[in-house]
Amino acid sequence: MQSRPLGRSGLTTAPVVFGGNVFGWTADENTSFDLLDRFFEAGFNTIDTADVYSAWVDGHQGGESELVIGKWLKRGTVARDKAVIVTKVGFDNRGNKTGLSGHWIAEAVEASLKRLGTDYIDLYLAHKPDADTPIEETLEAFGRLKDQGKVRAIGCSNYEADQLREALDASTKNGLPRFDVLQPEYNLYTRERFEGPLAELCAAEDIGVISYYALAAGFLTGKYRRKEDTEGSARAYRVGDYLNDKGYRILAALDEIAVETNASPATIAIAWVAARPGITAPIASATSLRQLDAMIAAGSLELSDDQMQRLNEAGA
Repeated sequence: MQSRPLGRSGLTTAPVVFGGNVFGWTADENTSFDLLDRFFEAGFNTIDTADVYSAWVDGHQGGESELVIGKWLKRGTVARDKAVIVTKVGFDNRGNKTGLSGHWIAEAVEASLKRLGTDYIDLYLAHKPDADTPIEETLEAFGRLKDQGKVRAIGCSNYEADQLREALDASTKNGLPRFDVLQPEYNLYTRERFEGPLAELCAAEDIGVISYYALAAGFLTGKYRRKEDTEGSARAYRVGDYLNDKGYRILAALDEIAVETNASPATIAIAWVAARPGITAPIASATSLRQLDAMIAAGSLELSDDQMQRLNEAGA
């Protein structure tokens, strides 16, 4: 399996990352274990989660995904040092104030470590910017965690170019650890949030990029082609945003290339992200072994220059 360096973090990842938002939500514990076993058996090594997953579900508090991953790690099917665990801090969609203060980071990391059942987190991300906390305070808190051996590397998610630039400048000016990895939204439909100044900054500063929503909330699997197709699906809440001329152009291009490659639209959509300039590895989720097989296939699918160009034009 091809290994890709995550910027200057010292970590490496296979070309697709498993998105753990589904664990304990749309994938129950046993299913999650089966998916993770199969993912690692296929040569992949990185799992992405967050302390807030899946607080949006009635009766959940957040941390459900980390708990499932922790129980899976405890089984010992995969040695701890063979798994790259990514988790995040600073986001609470129930409206509780958490953010990226030094106090909260110190508290939150202990909870994540306990749920994960591990002594260290490979990559700890600021889940979103916190306008109420100076970036220096956040970086100092992350630095303490690195010094204590609780975190190997740090990064950020959902930061725009000017916010990431501010963080990098603060690191240089104050001798603080820097964000070595970025996690932005990026897929065939949503490109403007990464392409341009943000991608250019990451390239210039050698920042690893693991992008989320590779399948645009499932839309790029081709499963959802009408509003009616989303009914009864807990994960399809955003699909309506893509049911327009641009979305249909992308689906048509995926269908065309699926015939040429004998690969599924999902595999092609993930492989397109993995092949894009500046991307280290896309994050994708699966709730069944069939869906996981599409993710696994994306790790080895090489699209031709012509196929990449047609997809680029469809999503332009």
